[in-house]
Amino acid sequence: MIRPTLILFTLSAIQAVASEDVTAPWQRDVLDIETGIGWQVSSNTPISYRLITTRISWRTPAHLTFDFENHSKIVVRSNWSLMATIVDEGPESHFLSLAGSPSIEWWSPNNQWSLYFQIGGGIGVTDSAGGDGGQGQDFVLNWFAKAGLQYQITENLGIFGGAHFVHHSNKGATDPNPGIDSLGFTLGASFSF
Repeated sequence: MIRPTLILFTLSAIQAVASEDVTAPWQRDVLDIETGIGWQVSSNTPISYRLITTRISWRTPAHLTFDFENHSKIVVRSNWSLMATIVDEGPESHFLSLAGSPSIEWWSPNNQWSLYFQIGGGIGVTDSAGGDGGQGQDFVLNWFAKAGLQYQITENLGIFGGAHFVHHSNKGATDPNPGIDSLGFTLGASFSF
């Protein structure tokens, strides 16, 4: 006859081994897929741009980790993005960009919640329209900043949302140089592997 205490001991030992095998989200590669909308917020151009951006990003495992006494942590990892932007309002029709940035993340003690912040930039192309307030050339530079909250549903799946700011410009290659500054929100899903 098997004793109940032996069964409980065996089950807790199996659970302890299983929990040790779970890799924290910040220790893994992550593929993020997100989409968002942004509205022109500066007076660089008289055009009221509205941009719909879809971003596919790869976040590497953490390069730096800072642990706190409560077992929460701040991690820093690389983030590389391909951004496709539809110009919903404005003379151009699209932007296609490559960008890189650090991803700075605070993870809760149970590794289920994180606050994130990214700031970076890159290069891209558009179908410039010229004219009053339109982009003067096809080659553009961009920089962005975004911040938000991520919730880890399972070991391999997370969801996130937050605010994002994007600047498109040609760094003075044409005169005038009507940059686009858009501010909006983004929602997405994270797939760890």
